[in-house]
Amino acid sequence: MTSKASSVPYTSLPSQPDSYPQNVIVLSYYHRPPNHILRRCLLFTTAILLLSASVYLLYPSDPAIQLSRIKLNHIRVNSSPELTLDASFSLTIKVENRDFFSLYYDSLVVSVGYRGRELGFVNSKGGKIRARRSSYVDARLDLNGLEVIKDVFYLIQDLARGVILFDTNTQVEGDLGLLLFKIPINGRVSCQVFVNTNNQTVEHQDCYPQVRL
Repeated sequence: MTSKASSVPYTSLPSQPDSYPQNVIVLSYYHRPPNHILRRCLLFTTAILLLSASVYLLYPSDPAIQLSRIKLNHIRVNSSPELTLDASFSLTIKVENRDFFSLYYDSLVVSVGYRGRELGFVNSKGGKIRARRSSYVDARLDLNGLEVIKDVFYLIQDLARGVILFDTNTQVEGDLGLLLFKIPINGRVSCQVFVNTNNQTVEHQDCYPQVRL
């Protein structure tokens, strides 16, 4: 009677190893970092994010200026004894403090020009604007007896069309109260104002802020 052991197939080991090289990769055991290291990394990352947010929010910026209203009180062209121009404007300027600290501005200057030449300016007194607030400043500019001999040709053309283009520049200067420090600020805005000489009203205006370099 044949035994069960004799029915199991058996292959003898080769007398010589295979000629092909064999590569063995040894994987090291993964050590999980301790909890205190993870906690330190998390605290460091949080501190960097908070510092970046604080710098972004507290970094001082120039105030935003907008010529919110301009009214032409009167305009008149005098031909005798020489060609001169009389004009009067009432302006309302909006100054917005975008920072988280109070803004103390020393002066607010509004100038009016024609064909690239300044005709006159008005200087308003200083004031204070609270953090993240806006303030409206009223100013009146009277221009009397302005000589326009150099621009008489353009002035005649504008009068024939019934519209005169004026240039306005508004500038505010002051200091930003940052704790014990005072940081100087400067904001500017330029506008092109189209004035209807027939009904002495402002048809429209195009304004854009000036970037300080």
